[in-house]
Amino acid sequence: MDLGKVTYSVCNIAEKAGRYLASERMSFKKEYIIQKHAHDYVSYVDSEAEKMIVKALQSLLPDAGFITEEGTVEQSTEGLNWVIDPLDGTTNFIQDYAPFCVSIALRDNEELLIGVVYEVCRDECFYAWKNGKAYLNDREIHVSGNKIEEAFIGLDLPYNAKDYKPVILRAFDKLYGKVSGIRINGSAAMSLCYVAVGRYDGWGEDFIYSWDYSAGALIVREAGGKVTDFAGKENISAAHNIVASNGIFHDELCSVFLNIK
Repeated sequence: MDLGKVTYSVCNIAEKAGRYLASERMSFKKEYIIQKHAHDYVSYVDSEAEKMIVKALQSLLPDAGFITEEGTVEQSTEGLNWVIDPLDGTTNFIQDYAPFCVSIALRDNEELLIGVVYEVCRDECFYAWKNGKAYLNDREIHVSGNKIEEAFIGLDLPYNAKDYKPVILRAFDKLYGKVSGIRINGSAAMSLCYVAVGRYDGWGEDFIYSWDYSAGALIVREAGGKVTDFAGKENISAAHNIVASNGIFHDELCSVFLNIK
């Protein structure tokens, strides 16, 4: 398989889905929203975008299976699989607030092969393939070289507020005043891409799933950064918590999360 060639095709698929999201956002009404869990929302836009992406990827690689957030196609667990979040940052989308994006990864069992994240609001396509470097709109990108004292850190908020509230409060307590700045983005996939391009120097979140982080994780790694779970394990195929960084202060950032679990 020519991973580079397939990646460019996936970029086109992600961008087409992104144009659909942008078009629907123009006429979107809040009565279309369905609440999956407390503060966890979905709408027809998520499922229709997923169907569009799945159909295109089935034509691209007929033998690959699917792991998707909205479950519009039969789910697979082994072998070659596309890992898809058709709309990461759904709450941002609902509020007409940037960023929100399409995230598509290709995984062979535990090994990430391709990652594509298309951010709709800024028309930015981040992508990478294994051993092929990382790119933003055809420009090669790299993580930053900042130390933790200079770092701009992302700390997103998952929907599991009851369990995560003490974690995020302690993370703010440990990092606020030590790093140069902290922001909440509202999209795990985009936060990872921000690490890859150096807008963030580090980021972490708990209670997330493979479709949230798979594409972005590969992009960070190919940009020279590091991605693990909170305990520092690099095999994140089944992880539900993720830390990403430029690699310079990764262990220290992991300890911020691990020690307060």
